[in-house]
Amino acid sequence: MTAITKSSALFVALFIITSSVSSQVDSIKDQQLPGHPRILLLKDEEKVIVKNTLPGTALSSVHSSILQASDALLTTAPLERIKIGRRLLDKSREGLRRIFYLSYAYRTTQKEVYLNRAEKELVALAAFSDWNPTHFLDVAEMTMAVAIGYDWLHSKLSDSSKTIIRTAILEKGINVSLDPKYNGWLASTHNWNQVCNAGISFGALAIYEDHPEIARTVLNRAIRSVRLPMEEYGPDGAYMEGYGYWGYGTGFNVMFLSAIEKLYGQDFGLTSIPGFLKTGDYFENMTGPSGLPFNYSDASSQSQFNPSIFWFAQKTNDPSLLWQQLNSLRYTDSKTPMRDRLLPACMIWGGGIATQQVTPPDSKIYVGAGKNPVALMRTSWTDKNAIYVGIKGGSPSLNHAHMDVGSFVMEAKGVRWAMDFGMQDYESLESKKVDLWGKTQNAQRWQIFRYNNMAHNTLTVNGELQKVEGEGIITSSSGNALFLNAITDITPLYKGLLGRAHRGIAIIDSSYVVVRDEIETLSSEATVRWTMVTPADVKIISTSEALLTKDGKELIMRIDVPGAKISTWPTVPVNSYDAPNPGTIFVGFEIRVPANSKMPLNVLLIPRNMKKLLIKKIVPLDKWPRQLTGTGLAR
Repeated sequence: MTAITKSSALFVALFIITSSVSSQVDSIKDQQLPGHPRILLLKDEEKVIVKNTLPGTALSSVHSSILQASDALLTTAPLERIKIGRRLLDKSREGLRRIFYLSYAYRTTQKEVYLNRAEKELVALAAFSDWNPTHFLDVAEMTMAVAIGYDWLHSKLSDSSKTIIRTAILEKGINVSLDPKYNGWLASTHNWNQVCNAGISFGALAIYEDHPEIARTVLNRAIRSVRLPMEEYGPDGAYMEGYGYWGYGTGFNVMFLSAIEKLYGQDFGLTSIPGFLKTGDYFENMTGPSGLPFNYSDASSQSQFNPSIFWFAQKTNDPSLLWQQLNSLRYTDSKTPMRDRLLPACMIWGGGIATQQVTPPDSKIYVGAGKNPVALMRTSWTDKNAIYVGIKGGSPSLNHAHMDVGSFVMEAKGVRWAMDFGMQDYESLESKKVDLWGKTQNAQRWQIFRYNNMAHNTLTVNGELQKVEGEGIITSSSGNALFLNAITDITPLYKGLLGRAHRGIAIIDSSYVVVRDEIETLSSEATVRWTMVTPADVKIISTSEALLTKDGKELIMRIDVPGAKISTWPTVPVNSYDAPNPGTIFVGFEIRVPANSKMPLNVLLIPRNMKKLLIKKIVPLDKWPRQLTGTGLAR
């Protein structure tokens, strides 16, 4: 394509997008920006970072980890354009990690080995034939990567390198984002919107002086578009896509906010969107004392070190948000470099926080309403043996959701007794032609072992799937220290199967956990299976009790359901494409509930201690202490 043709095509695309938003007032006007570096960290601001990396401090270990990882990159070859299935995303992510780390290392040490290695990587990435626009996350992360390197190293890059990199940002990043064939994410309410707007906006800021009109169009478009996913955090900060995608979507959202606020002195009202600034509480409460997260939806079982929580701590003036992250740093092996690709941003956002004086949060319960509501409670923030419980509502119809409504996790004595399998690697399924992304009731997604209700800690009725369009809500909760609890209404998930299904979960006297289901049948008998996934060894000691053992610790599961008998089932998948689940087992019971009847299902999870516990009578859910839903932190 000739330069004239390219310019004409770009003008048409730009005209269409500009016309479509002409009725909206632009936030960013024609104004001059500071010279390079201008993204996140202005010229000479790295000197402040260096002062904050005193030996023995939390940020010192992060700084050292970045330099250690950068040293390891000096002898590695640049990335090549090799896709895995339909994605180039692993290369884009590694490219972002390499360039952000190396650029940071150069700015904080002035050692040219880092500069030279970063320039080599930048030119290699810019030379890719494209950045895989058919899976636009790949383009977004690659654009952010190259933009950071171009901006942070601008004064030291050769003229030829700058031309190559700048052209790639424009043609393989920004221009492609103007094509309606590739920018459907602009109207989405999930992580794609956050990641793609952030990545392309970084590209716009990097080459602003060369293409100011296009850059302003991209930035104003992002300010309008990113509101959509940010509105999903309301009212209490609970993230619709769960723990794993919180780190992804929120992390890039914060990168965008930080960049525009640095240059324009404001965020154009974005952080005033209800719920967004509360989401730091959600993230912190999502991890139990064992360090494991509540990994519902498409999330792995591994906890994250997420730099964006430092931004929230600074923005809300609440250092307690860092309690979990700083604890994880203390237990991180200093010989193993951290690998989060946004890690240098932690040094930017955490510099003004006295990390040595961070105290634990005050509240022991968090309840977030919204499309995927969740309640999280614990008996202590400082005791690794504390009891921790999480329970969720929501709907399988949500982005990245599973049929896990009503599911819970529970841990005590440092062991996750009730667990969630989490996600299965996408490529392992897509490579076997599994349609992973269908969301209808009969979609193949729900045949994947880990994705339906039969493999979660919830109810299965008559062997059927939960209803995709059903939605479970948290109806009440309480921060009463002797009766921490939350109650869910999950009836719509069993439409046509049950007339009523409410589940409550509570920590009683900081000593044991009660799970109570209250169900009502319709005009037909119903067979209800109550299931819990555990990594523990299970020994059935009576019809109503089982002993769970793990890592030398013990837990008693006791059921109070007339006619029911505790059983176990294997977690061996039935499909060839399913991932194995070694070291796990289902434990629970089945009960036949007569037509037109009511039945409570009571289960106690009792950590086995030397002292004898006083087990109280389980009362109906309407007698539990309660307050209104959507409480955020119950203080």
